[in-house]
Amino acid sequence: MEPLIFPHQIENIGPMTRYMKNLFPFCGVKKPQRALLERPYLKESLKLPMPELLEEIFRNFYKEEREYQYYAIDLAQKNIKRFSLDDLAALLPLLGEKTWWDSIDAWRKVFSTWVLAHPTEIKRVYAFFYQHENFWYRRVAINLQLMFKEQTDTELLAQAILADLTTEEFFIQKAIGWALRDYSKVNPDWVRNFMQQHSLSKLALREGSKYI
Repeated sequence: MEPLIFPHQIENIGPMTRYMKNLFPFCGVKKPQRALLERPYLKESLKLPMPELLEEIFRNFYKEEREYQYYAIDLAQKNIKRFSLDDLAALLPLLGEKTWWDSIDAWRKVFSTWVLAHPTEIKRVYAFFYQHENFWYRRVAINLQLMFKEQTDTELLAQAILADLTTEEFFIQKAIGWALRDYSKVNPDWVRNFMQQHSLSKLALREGSKYI
């Protein structure tokens, strides 16, 4: 598979870099153009044997510019139906590399998509993240069931939230509020009762109660 090389759009590099707090260099390729450039490569990736696909994901993720991390995650998402649990687990080291909210939330979607297709495996996937020493992984545990609606396992949701209830990290408290807000769309009574029974941070409470 030929490597995808993103062009440098000089006029976009500064604004995109500043938006990400100057944490990562960029080629300056905005998402719509990146999607067009990726399309034939993502299609071709469906033909790769799994070991080669994983190698392609890792190779791109470790490239310098941020667009290549997005592309690596898109490769995983495009091929998610082909992943076994072991293949999925092989991606875990990447979640701790070049980490910020944009990459971790994109990775979360990959794992969530797989769990929705393999609901009996939810506890095994959840265990990848629950009580992890790295708070970014715990953010995935909290938000793993976003968009699961009626399929949400409330026991796991509550467990993940309670494990980080007093964690001061902004991105954890934001995740708690996000998870509760999302689930309140289908079960507002459960969310309301949960918030009444536990002392949530102001941020989590504000975010979680947005629709109730």
